[in-house]
Amino acid sequence: MSFQRGIKRGLDVSMALALFIIFFPLFVSISLLLLVVQGRPILFRHARIGRNGEAFECLKFRTMVFHAQRVLEDHLAANPMVRREWEANQKLKNDPRITQVGNVIRRLSIDELPQLFNVLKGEMSLVGPRPIVRSETRFYGSHIHVYQTVRPGITGPWQVGGRSDTSYARRVDLDVDYITHWSLARDFVILVKTIPVVFTSNGSY
Repeated sequence: MSFQRGIKRGLDVSMALALFIIFFPLFVSISLLLLVVQGRPILFRHARIGRNGEAFECLKFRTMVFHAQRVLEDHLAANPMVRREWEANQKLKNDPRITQVGNVIRRLSIDELPQLFNVLKGEMSLVGPRPIVRSETRFYGSHIHVYQTVRPGITGPWQVGGRSDTSYARRVDLDVDYITHWSLARDFVILVKTIPVVFTSNGSY
């Protein structure tokens, strides 16, 4: 298994480099667009939990307004039903923090392109459970130690299994099943399934 893990890491590095070269023009275009429309910073750095429970800065193109946390807290305080949605899934279908251009970028999953740098740094993998914030560890319960045995991924079982249209409990089940039954072949299947999911924007918000 350790040999296969080594192959996985080698594939992560080589594929991340190749994807960065391929998408470099898009990377530059999105950066310039965000700079003109939203201003700095272009990138959003968010503390996430990775392998062995270590925190790292997960990179994304910034798609939210300034003071996003304050905007979220005010919105949840004024809308009890929305608060229940947030507490259940840690996501909102109509998130007041998302900018107009940010909404488009998110729908196309372009906001996650900078995570190729996280892969190259060894903090993430191309395929794995999505990185979570500290407060989300409670959803994993006794399974959190399973989550922390692998690098989080840019794509993974949750992305091809319904994304935000699924419950958080279902997301945990998908992650645990993926980790405990992992194989290189399964990673390949997930990568292939990710392509139509991105183009159709299913469950993306």
